[in-house]
Amino acid sequence: MFDQFRNKFRLDDDKWNDYTGCFKRMKVSARTALLKEGDIPKNMFLIEKGCIRVWFNNDGKDVTTQFFFENNMVSSIESFRKGYPSPVTIETIEPCVLWYIHKKDADRIIAEVSELPVFREMIIDTVFERTFDYMKQFFSFIKDTPQQRYLNLVKEKPQVVQRVPQHYIASYLGVSTVHLSRIKSKLAKEK
Repeated sequence: MFDQFRNKFRLDDDKWNDYTGCFKRMKVSARTALLKEGDIPKNMFLIEKGCIRVWFNNDGKDVTTQFFFENNMVSSIESFRKGYPSPVTIETIEPCVLWYIHKKDADRIIAEVSELPVFREMIIDTVFERTFDYMKQFFSFIKDTPQQRYLNLVKEKPQVVQRVPQHYIASYLGVSTVHLSRIKSKLAKEK
């Protein structure tokens, strides 16, 4: 799993083995909660295989905020870093093969590698990329119609449309499953 990342990092073999040795592999079934809303995260996950969604409960209704696929890291980052209760649930959509790292190991690695420019840049890039995704979604909810949000999703994240059940996509777009079906039907007729 980690060989694909090896050439990105300039670490001696002992350090590389130390860091990758902190990750443990696990297999989980679909619809497994890796973190529940209100819990304090103890682990961060790297997806080898599968799909994960991040969601929160809004008056009994699931609101999906993000999807993660192979080679993505996922956790309630803010809660993981600061140690406060998570505002979201992290749940598998498909059966998954995951690698997880405990917070104490992640904190140690981050402290050690943050001194290296390439790692510092990677950490900053990852944080900005996630923030940019949130901002883009936020602005889309303000300025775009549900149909435009769906078309953007198809264009920018086709793996979501291909692999994620419709009710989660509807939740992500802020519409009902019936509304999403109408959007898809209308678009199919326009082709």
